[in-house]
Amino acid sequence: MSELSMIILLLLVLFALLGSGIWVAFSLLAVGMTGMAIFTEAPLGEVLATTVWGASNSWALAALPLFIWMGEILFRSRLSEDMFSGLSPWLTKLPGRLLHVNILGCGIFAAVSGSSAATAATIGKMSIPELSRRGYPEKMMIGTLAGSATLGLLIPPSIILIVYGVATEQSIARLFIAGLLPGLLLVALFIGYVVIWSLLNRHSIPAGEGEAQLPLGEKIRRSKGLIPVVLLIGGVIGSIYSGIASPTDAAAVGVVLALVLSWHSGTLSRQTFIDGLLGATRTSCMIAFILAGAAFLTVAMGFTGIPKMLASWIGTMGLSPYALLGALTIFFIVLGCFLDGISVVVLTTSVIMPMVEQAGIDPLWFGIFVVIVVEMSQITPPVGFNLFVIQGQTGMNILRVAVAALPFFLLLLLALGIIVVVPEVVTVLPDMMGR
Repeated sequence: MSELSMIILLLLVLFALLGSGIWVAFSLLAVGMTGMAIFTEAPLGEVLATTVWGASNSWALAALPLFIWMGEILFRSRLSEDMFSGLSPWLTKLPGRLLHVNILGCGIFAAVSGSSAATAATIGKMSIPELSRRGYPEKMMIGTLAGSATLGLLIPPSIILIVYGVATEQSIARLFIAGLLPGLLLVALFIGYVVIWSLLNRHSIPAGEGEAQLPLGEKIRRSKGLIPVVLLIGGVIGSIYSGIASPTDAAAVGVVLALVLSWHSGTLSRQTFIDGLLGATRTSCMIAFILAGAAFLTVAMGFTGIPKMLASWIGTMGLSPYALLGALTIFFIVLGCFLDGISVVVLTTSVIMPMVEQAGIDPLWFGIFVVIVVEMSQITPPVGFNLFVIQGQTGMNILRVAVAALPFFLLLLLALGIIVVVPEVVTVLPDMMGR
């Protein structure tokens, strides 16, 4: 059977399984088993057992449940309320006023949750009723929340960067640090857009309610709730960047500090502790299971020779690295319309990485590139997870939410162009950190 026929058959099997509602992990395992059983003579059972065990028995993967648990603890704390009350007094003179609470609040929570959907749910739960009450325009209120919540995928500690690092054998610490400047770039782009829009639509932004006249001491007093969270974020990221702690060590410290923070705020109870632990367990098991399936699919594809064949085919086309990145951008956005971000990453790495490496693209840089594209897919229908979360909170039609998020989709595309033209935005901090 020709290589093209092999690819078509395996793709049909994959889409049939995914379309039938079977778990992604089972679908990946089934496609890998089909490929090996039909197209190779390798011992299927032995390869399956050793690959799944090897993928599960990874020390780098230990950071995953810890960071997820840290986010679950803080999700159940008073963090969102503290952020709103702490940030709002400082933003009333900036064009756009409290719309920036969505952006900065999402940026802060992204740094402690690592999840886009959790960021949208937590910040939206606090900001949507408050901004609606004050008369802020619905389109900008929803758009800033949908767009800024995607920062949960990029700003470290990011769950999807851990998944990419494990799947491609890249340093998770270096990936975390590489995501820092692009994350801040996106925050700056979002704030800049809101400022420009607000200056052009002054009548749409409601007048303040007295926060601008607060004395400096009162503003600082209201911001005290932000201090522990900022210290937590600085401690986790700083310990990784300085080399004091590995991502796994930093995650363990982050969990302890999150528990202390939750206890100090009075929101830690036996029930919230158990709920957070069970939530983290469910999410971690799902991701670990998907990674095990993806690892087996990667090995199975190696036995069939499909990735090598595709890489050679791309090589004969003579595509420049820019043309390849353009094609991959469209491919990831289309795939992200139907799958969640983690599934997109684990499904594609086995086939895409040989092409990327052959084109001379840095795998570390490419990880940030992929995450930004996956961020874009979080706010594209029909399967944009941020859109679903916000639809559930507001009751709005999902297409209206998608239209409100469109400017932020375009800003993500602009950020993608910036890191392609100026790759140092991604690589400068990891290079300073060393290997």
